[in-house]
Amino acid sequence: MAELDNKKQSKSLSSRRKRLREHLWPDISDNRLWLRSQRVGFTTIPRTMGLISRIIDQLSGKGFPLASTYLTLWCWVFDEAFVEIRNPKEFAYESGFSGPRGEATWRSRMRRLEELGFIMSKSGIAGDFQYVLILNPIHVIEKHFKNTKIPDKNQSYNALMSRLMQVGADDLDDIPDTAK
Repeated sequence: MAELDNKKQSKSLSSRRKRLREHLWPDISDNRLWLRSQRVGFTTIPRTMGLISRIIDQLSGKGFPLASTYLTLWCWVFDEAFVEIRNPKEFAYESGFSGPRGEATWRSRMRRLEELGFIMSKSGIAGDFQYVLILNPIHVIEKHFKNTKIPDKNQSYNALMSRLMQVGADDLDDIPDTAK
């Protein structure tokens, strides 16, 4: 019953947003918009991804940004939280690394994501990161914030917690003991 109520509420919110959009931009037709329901090539990304990316970069340290590498993984993942990387050079390029050191830089960013606990990997014939598992970033961030000193901790963490509540996320309710 609650699921039905959520669907009704979501549809109602969607209808209101669409009506407001049409009011604000009456001359723009749907075919000029990139609508997920009418196109292919979309993935699911958490509504908190902007904050997650900011925190990942903070955790990594100055001069070692990880957000573009992490976002590239999300853009390749399906609902199994698993990515098979057959062409590391392609992932390096999409992450913003090209040229002679592009792949090496990408691998160092992947290693750092793994050290921080955001991913797990297994090697294969395509390299060290052929098989990548993306772990729940909220659980990983919670562990870091409870166990380490992080610059700007309160502001970043509080912003994430606030956004999680806004979107109705319940990730903190089911943190496994190994993540604490």
